[in-house]
Amino acid sequence: MPIRAENRDRYPADWPQISKRIRAGRAAGRCECEGECQRGHLGRCTAVNGQPHPVTGSKVVLTVAHLNHQPEDCADANLRAMCQKCHLGYDQDHHRETRIRAKAARNAASGQDPLFTEDECAVTFRAVAAYVTACDDLTALGNTGAG
Repeated sequence: MPIRAENRDRYPADWPQISKRIRAGRAAGRCECEGECQRGHLGRCTAVNGQPHPVTGSKVVLTVAHLNHQPEDCADANLRAMCQKCHLGYDQDHHRETRIRAKAARNAASGQDPLFTEDECAVTFRAVAAYVTACDDLTALGNTGAG
């Protein structure tokens, strides 16, 4: 995933080499996700760097995810090579919470009084995400709940 400008300083100077070692070396050019992304695949994802994605058909660009969302922590156990689909799925809740915090900060800076606290919004979003995941699981199983 592209590194946001405001986060560049959080990555070590040798991040390009670390990322390449994980993607090309340990992962051998293949997504290492084993379902952590909550995208419904069983076992290891079959996406291969540079090839069409087995689900979306788009060209796979292998990325490296920080499992604890801390770019300063580049221990091998905290890094996982993932295709863009798995990486976005894995980071979905983290991205949502980051958006909530950023919006709350913008509102506070502009003098707006928030309708809900940051914690109330995070709890609500997690509940909605769990519901959507449950619906996706039912759909994947062919049980849409209809009839």
